Formats: sequence, C-alpha cells, structure tokens
Amino acid sequence: MSPTRSTLHRRISAFVDWIAPERDREDEIRAQAELVRNNLRGQAERDGLIVRSIPYSGSFAKRTGLRRHRPGGSRVDGLDVDLPFVLSPRTRDDEELHTLLDRFDRYAASSYPGVVRSRTKCSVKLEFVRTKLNYDIVPMLATSVPDEQIIIRGDETRLRTSIQKHVEFIRGRTRVSNDLSGRVKFNEVVRLFKWWREFREESATFEVPTIVIDLLAAAAFDAQKVEATYHDTLAGWFGWLTHAVKTRQRLAFQDFVALPAPNGAAVWEVLDPVNPENNVVGRWSRLQVEQLAGWLGDARDAMHRAIRADALGNDRESLSHLVGLFGSPFKHYCGD
Repeated sequence: MSPTRSTLHRRISAFVDWIAPERDREDEIRAQAELVRNNLRGQAERDGLIVRSIPYSGSFAKRTGLRRHRPGGSRVDGLDVDLPFVLSPRTRDDEELHTLLDRFDRYAASSYPGVVRSRTKCSVKLEFVRTKLNYDIVPMLATSVPDEQIIIRGDETRLRTSIQKHVEFIRGRTRVSNDLSGRVKFNEVVRLFKWWREFREESATFEVPTIVIDLLAAAAFDAQKVEATYHDTLAGWFGWLTHAVKTRQRLAFQDFVALPAPNGAAVWEVLDPVNPENNVVGRWSRLQVEQLAGWLGDARDAMHRAIRADALGNDRESLSHLVGLFGSPFKHYCGD
C-alpha cells in the first residue's frame, strides 16, 4: 500500500483540516479585529496616547491557530487574535505596564460593556461569546526601528522583539514546505503540535508556551523538512526532538541575527530568533526539560506504534494510539 493512501494518512489529514479555524470565518474575524482595533485606538488617542501601529500578530497572522473546542473534557480554547498596540510614550505613566493595562481595560469596558474582560500578566483579554473569539490587547513600546518593538513583561522587565519578524519566521517556513511535494505543510504540523500540547498539559505541572512549540517545530523542520505523509513527518520530528531535548542540544536560528556564544550556565537554550539574548526556556528547571523530553519520547513511540498497526491493517489499534496522542476529538473528526 502506498503510504499516502493508508488509513493513517487519511485520518490525520482529515483531522488536520478539522483543527484549523473555519476558513469561511476568516473575513469575519478580520472585520471584527479591525473594529476592535479602531474602537480602542480612538479611545487611546483621545486619552493622549500616541499609537504608532497595531500590527497583526500571533497565530492568526502565522496561520497556526486552532479551532475552539469545548465539549466534555476535551477543552481547547482555540484561536486568540493578538492585537499589539505599539505606543510612543510621552510620560512615565505612558510606559508603565500596570498603568497601560488599567487604561486599556477602561477603553475595552467603554467600547464593549457587555463583553467579558480579563487580565493576564501583560494583556487585556476580550472574550466575544457570540463569535467565539478572543482578542488579546497587548500594550508595547515603539523603537526607532519600524518593525521592532519593546514588550513589557509581567515583572516589568523589557524585551526587544519584532512582531513582523516572528510572523515571517513561521510563514517563511510554510512557504518552503509549500514548494515541497506532498500534502504536508509546516504550519499544519505546528497546529498538530499545539493540539498535542493541549492534551499533554492536562496532567502536567507546568505549561509549554506557544513560542516554545513554534521553535521546536522550526528546529525539527530545519533539520528534517517534511515527509510525504503527516505520520512519517510526526514520527521523524518527535524522534529528532526527543534526542535534541534529552541531550540539551542548543536550538538557535540565524534568520535575522548572528548568534551569541553558548551560555554554559543555562540548563538548556532555545533562543528567540529575533532576539537571541532571550532564552525562551531560560527559567526552566532540569525537571521541566526532562519532562518535555519524556513527552516527546512518548509521542514518538505512539506514532511508531500507530504506523506499525496501520501497516498491518489493524485500523482500530492505530486509531487508539492517535487518540492517545491527540485526545478523544481525534476519533470523532478523523473522517471515519
């Protein structure tokens, strides 16, 4: 049997299509995002803030967002649309995170009094129940470089970044995969990794941030590219990453900048491709790194068992391994 005609490939392909946000809603999402941007920008500017730009960011811009899914014990919050407000401060208050969050919370309450609001460490979240969409309002500071910003973290430390370069980091690899033969696309494998992460974290003692998932996937793609099928790609990526994490291989990228010397004191290094001085796992403990390596090893083994069962024609066993990887939604949305 050709690998691209196997039950396993068909099932994962159907699931990949399902976990993506509904394509016919993209225009609706963009229109609502524009309305939120314009309403909050107007209030911010009337309040004296200088708004330099509000670039599209996050999984919506990268095309790696997930479908919102909340029945039973299979909750996935789905696509959040990040709306970074890049500001030029005129006063000290204009660059204090807690003050900015207070102000944007007030703007959101005034513009959308019936919408659920909440605060994270560095954003104000708007949750629109009817459209099932969340918008994260993130105040940032402008720099002298148009496509670079300063993000203010919850502990008030400041980090140079670039929304535009982070988006290009993902979309550039998706373009490379589009030029390869076969069905498998980089951004779709990122979606599978993110969905897998959602169900792994149910029994975890810590969270794996999305930027770590993005960079793990990018490192695996750079080393392995993609195979003709999703299952062979996943088996290869999970295997490569298991070894990389177990051996504390430094994951670093030279898309935009030169790399600094390795930090021998770090438990493990996964460097931000835009600002390599930022080790995105710099605060992780050895136990957390070992736990991630264990998750990846379990995923590698499950994929190999699914592939073996599929080759032997045991569709039920193969499906069972995939449900173990991606949760109970897989058996309902794999096209069977």
